[in-house]
Amino acid sequence: MSENATSNHALPLLMPAQAQKHVTVNEALQRLDGMVDLVLQSTERSTPPATVADGLCWAVPQGAVNAWEGRAGQIAIGANGGWVFVPPRMGSRAFVADRGVQAVHTGQIWVTGALTMGTHGSGLIARQDSVEVTLAAGTTMDSTLIIPAGAMVLGVTARVTGAITGSLTSWRLGTVGAENRFGEGLGKGLGSWGRGILSQPMTYWDPATIRLGATGGSFASGKVRLVAHWLELRIPD
Repeated sequence: MSENATSNHALPLLMPAQAQKHVTVNEALQRLDGMVDLVLQSTERSTPPATVADGLCWAVPQGAVNAWEGRAGQIAIGANGGWVFVPPRMGSRAFVADRGVQAVHTGQIWVTGALTMGTHGSGLIARQDSVEVTLAAGTTMDSTLIIPAGAMVLGVTARVTGAITGSLTSWRLGTVGAENRFGEGLGKGLGSWGRGILSQPMTYWDPATIRLGATGGSFASGKVRLVAHWLELRIPD
């Protein structure tokens, strides 16, 4: 770390008899403005946005290009139409906007969803994934929402975002072979919801597709938003 910068966040320090002190002070303030209550817009985007928004922050990944080239692993903070860069530290925390989760830095990478993080990168990770399902005619509908292998599932939630039509009286939510694991007797009207919390977490050793099933008839149309919630154990580095 340079003797002309602070130890933790590399904030530039004023030097004796320094000219244009306001430039150094303003850069330090811009870095602080980005780092305090840090919100990362993404940890995966490799191309800087065409228009720089002051104060918005991005975690620069490997292979980044243009103004972020050579800055992998750093935080890019929009400032005066350009960028200032700050290195994160082990234990740094941020909210990742495009994933809707917290993240912890291991000293090497950002781990999204981390609830705990050990010195060797092990941790308890909370995950969620969501899809919008457009229903078609039939008695069952397999969504594109897939529970990954090794997930300790807590449950699946649902919201009807387009009224469900058809001859069905209600609908159920589950997986192949467990058609109502996450709920049954669910409503068809706009805004109806389901909260399929398991009585105890269930580990899926193979991927499983979330399936919607019609009860007492069949689907004709409608839309349902699904969200799966699970935990993972991160293997130490």
